[in-house]
Amino acid sequence: MSLLGIDIGTTGCKAIVFREDGEILAGAYREYPLHQPQPGWMELDPRQVWGDTQDAIREAVANAGAADPVRALSTSVQGEAVTPVAADGEILANSPVTFDERTLPYAGWWDEHLDRMRLFQITGMPPHVMYTINKIMWWRREQPEVYERAAKFLNYGDFALHQLGLPPTIDFSMAGRSMAFDLQRDEWSSEILAAADIDVAKLPEVAPSGTAVGVVPDEIATDLGLPSGVVGVTGGHDQPCGALGGGITEPGLAIDATGTVECITPVFDQVVLSEEMLESNYCCYHHVSPGLYTTLAFNFTGGSLLRWYRDHFAAVEKEEAEVAGMDVYDILLGKAAGGPSPVMCLPHFTMTGTPWFDTRSRGAFLGLTLGTQPSDVVKAILDGVTYEMRLNLDRLAQAGIEVKRLRGIGGGAKSGVWMQLKADIFNRPVARLNVSEGACLGAAILAGVGAGVYPSTAVANDMVREVEVFEPNAESAARHQERYELYRDLYPTLQEFNHRLAALGD
Repeated sequence: MSLLGIDIGTTGCKAIVFREDGEILAGAYREYPLHQPQPGWMELDPRQVWGDTQDAIREAVANAGAADPVRALSTSVQGEAVTPVAADGEILANSPVTFDERTLPYAGWWDEHLDRMRLFQITGMPPHVMYTINKIMWWRREQPEVYERAAKFLNYGDFALHQLGLPPTIDFSMAGRSMAFDLQRDEWSSEILAAADIDVAKLPEVAPSGTAVGVVPDEIATDLGLPSGVVGVTGGHDQPCGALGGGITEPGLAIDATGTVECITPVFDQVVLSEEMLESNYCCYHHVSPGLYTTLAFNFTGGSLLRWYRDHFAAVEKEEAEVAGMDVYDILLGKAAGGPSPVMCLPHFTMTGTPWFDTRSRGAFLGLTLGTQPSDVVKAILDGVTYEMRLNLDRLAQAGIEVKRLRGIGGGAKSGVWMQLKADIFNRPVARLNVSEGACLGAAILAGVGAGVYPSTAVANDMVREVEVFEPNAESAARHQERYELYRDLYPTLQEFNHRLAALGD
């Protein structure tokens, strides 16, 4: 008996079949494009996303073989992206993703209609335009025909269940990412929905992560290569799913996930809705493990910045990689090893995440000279992304959430260079795990809980172990501390200029 964990992200999807003990039997990945139909809009075609997800499921299940059939499945999904679906199942529009900017006009709307602290106390979410409710409000106001025709507005977890022929049920963690969910009552907030003028009937039913919602119909299962009787289970937001898949089930520990977005996810055992949390724009919402809560310290420009450099400036390294049969990222990171870069990077190439929540900031490279080498720029990217997260760790500590140890997952965790850099800049141990696919494993664990294969999510502690620990190097940590103290002034110094620049238009 095996379990299928599906991760539906911003730029690609994975399907991985796990044995009950957490070992990977087979997996598959598909990449899909982001679409930008207008400046500032960033959206996914949900038809393509689901088509690629189906292909990944078919390949993973076929490669896993029939000897260990899939018993249940669940999903780990990107936050905030939402799709309007008609009563007959027709997809009515593309899905605006987290950093889509069409909702920018709502930046001040909530402050005018509901007290900021009141909204935070209800939803656990600091007001921001990225949340799902703002995207639904945009349709209601700008494309009312879409809003009226939509029977449900679905995030990608409940959308996947819907496409699998099951009731589209959203879990607590993903409902929290809507900014319309009452954190302490575990239900849609009538106060928030009334303020937004959104009909609650257009939202999916809500259930805890790890809840079985039904059996995948045989016709759909057969098409995907699945056996009869596969149980569909509510999953969760990708960051807490990754935390579960990394064994983060107690305070003091956090997952550091380096993907398109750079994100640190700690866990704690009580709701924290303090002024310090709100001031630094830290959310509070359900972890996918019962009885625990989490927050996110993140920057939208994470691994995507290194990918940007690869796509536009790494022609030489691409050629080297092709000749040597290597991954181009290994070559780029290898050239970036060593101490702090002489160049400093402000990694705000998309709207910022915590603690700033500034939609008008912009990225920057400072300290360039005629002697600057490409490797200096690559290293500046790694340094800048990591300094931004150190800033978040310091702010979390001020809010009462102390992170003493981190575990790395995602693409960045594969690089010893980047892991050591994180340990030096964070000045904390950073561990590499035996788990290579934390988000999918987290989803698979939830599938197992929902299907009765596991008694609880605590099984993660038996599956996950630290296989390599990167301790801070005292000399390197001291050198980075000097640069970090400069970095802390970088955003405040450039803030007004970047706002003026943004006002001129991109």
